Amino acid sequence: MSKKIRLTEAISIGIGGMVGGGIFAVLGLAVAFSKGGTPIAFLFAGILALLTSYSYVKLSNTYPDRGGTVKFINQGFGKTIFSGGINNLLWVSYVIMLSLYASAFGSYAPNLLPFTGSELDFHIYASAIIILASIINYYNIKVVGMIESYAVVIKLAILLAFICVGLYGLMGNPNLEQLSPENWEAPLQLLTGGMVIFVAYEGFELIANSAPDIKNPEKNIPRAYYISIIFVILLYIIIAVVTVGSLPFEQIKTAEDYVLAEAAKPMLGQTGFTIITIAALISTFSAINASLYGGSRVSYEIAEDDELPHQFTYKLWNQPIGLLVTAILTLTLTNTLKLESISTAGSVGFLFIFAMVNYVGYRLSKETKSVKTIPIIGFILCTIATIVLLKQQFKSNRMGVIVAISIMVACFLIEYIYKWTERKNSKK
Repeated sequence: MSKKIRLTEAISIGIGGMVGGGIFAVLGLAVAFSKGGTPIAFLFAGILALLTSYSYVKLSNTYPDRGGTVKFINQGFGKTIFSGGINNLLWVSYVIMLSLYASAFGSYAPNLLPFTGSELDFHIYASAIIILASIINYYNIKVVGMIESYAVVIKLAILLAFICVGLYGLMGNPNLEQLSPENWEAPLQLLTGGMVIFVAYEGFELIANSAPDIKNPEKNIPRAYYISIIFVILLYIIIAVVTVGSLPFEQIKTAEDYVLAEAAKPMLGQTGFTIITIAALISTFSAINASLYGGSRVSYEIAEDDELPHQFTYKLWNQPIGLLVTAILTLTLTNTLKLESISTAGSVGFLFIFAMVNYVGYRLSKETKSVKTIPIIGFILCTIATIVLLKQQFKSNRMGVIVAISIMVACFLIEYIYKWTERKNSKK
């Protein structure tokens, strides 16, 4: 019998999933979009995550399953080409998240130990960390869990210390006026900023995979979702306030990929820069470790549900073959796409998936004893957010939009071809 997960552990799964490498990777991007309104952009994205979590709470309690989101989509739409396409998109979105974390690792690491002093350092570090995490996943799954549990404590301690010192350092800082409303971008641009960095919140859905093992689920599942999301919303907003209030916009732009470390400099000098860089490396490494494990499990679950070829249920060195495929795809994306394109593609993927989970929540509201209006509002807002993000990004980051749409089309096309081939073979 598996050990039951207590409330505190369930909350730390949610927080750990969200405060992975996301905040380190996308903070600079958020400021580039929203300027002084960056805290509002994080609030927008957080409200969307909180609304969606209502559907996750109800579905997790009614259909507890280690497949999590995969199970909910199949429950709502049946095992069709549509549900298979969404589940394939979930797996690919894991790969995109992994690329985002690896990109953050590759951006922060050369600040501590440069090899060539050129862009090559980024590719060396980003690729090396994916390979190392893959080896650890193959070596021993217990090590992955152990790294994750220590990393959650370390990164939260460092981020909370950064906040405390940062808020104290804001007093009398001339950059504080950057937060005033005249330095905010237009409301639509703030919304776009929030949606581009929506990936920083997606990790709460990992609680769904733990639902069957959570102690006293009726009470603890809702608490785990809501407490973890509200805590992370507040954490991100305060981090955004400290960053925008500490550094001039030009400096934030220059250090866009490692802005959190740069924001520690005014208060703590080079020591602060180094501490935050180390926190970023620990965070992104633990996030890569956990997401590689999660990604390989998602592909395994999808194949078990007959929505991917059965070969994905095969084992290689005692792990699902999906682990190797996930690692290879991550290496390819990380070394070919820019951070903004990766973030856009990830946000579009998760916004669409969450829109569908909200729709399932609405559709199954009788079975889950839900208030119908909350999931339908979540569905409408996620859909609008996806459209706004694609439309706004098409002007400034056409490549990101092309990548995002191509990935979505490919996920559904692959599912269609697979189902068509299966039908053909069964007739024979």
